[in-house]
Amino acid sequence: MVVKSELDKLGLHYVVIDLGEVEIKETIADEQRNKLKIALLKSGLELMDDKKAILIEKIKGVVIEMVHYSEELPKTNFSDFLSQKLNYDYTYLSNLFSEVTGTTIEHFIIAHKIERVKELLIYDELNLSEISYKLNYSSVAHLSAQFKKVTGLTPSFFKHLKNKRLTTLDKLPGTW
Repeated sequence: MVVKSELDKLGLHYVVIDLGEVEIKETIADEQRNKLKIALLKSGLELMDDKKAILIEKIKGVVIEMVHYSEELPKTNFSDFLSQKLNYDYTYLSNLFSEVTGTTIEHFIIAHKIERVKELLIYDELNLSEISYKLNYSSVAHLSAQFKKVTGLTPSFFKHLKNKRLTTLDKLPGTW
């Protein structure tokens, strides 16, 4: 809505407005582009025209959507899933991502999976086996090893810390 409104104010006509993408019919003058950039920044949005930066954001978006918001992770290799989703060769995506971000797609995925594990442990609705299955880990041992490597804690110790913290908060004066 914000993007449409700003484009209309500048008299720009768009073919497509999709999440994170806009295709404009005409060529934009530098002055219009700068006005659009400033207007979008005021709304907390960023105008990106670097194709590589846009592709990196798409990769991040696919990973975040898959790990945090999908009910079930894809059963195929993530490299195949990402290639199909973005219509690019995985090697190209992987090399570009590493070159621009300084980390691999794999490490980015692992970091997000561990954050998701933390959330699920805090919610306390699923046990470790269920979390392991939900996030496509080959075993609870694999999840636990990866969790410890990233956080320095075992999943059970992390959960214990959460419970201890909640207990401590309960004992604060003025709480009920």
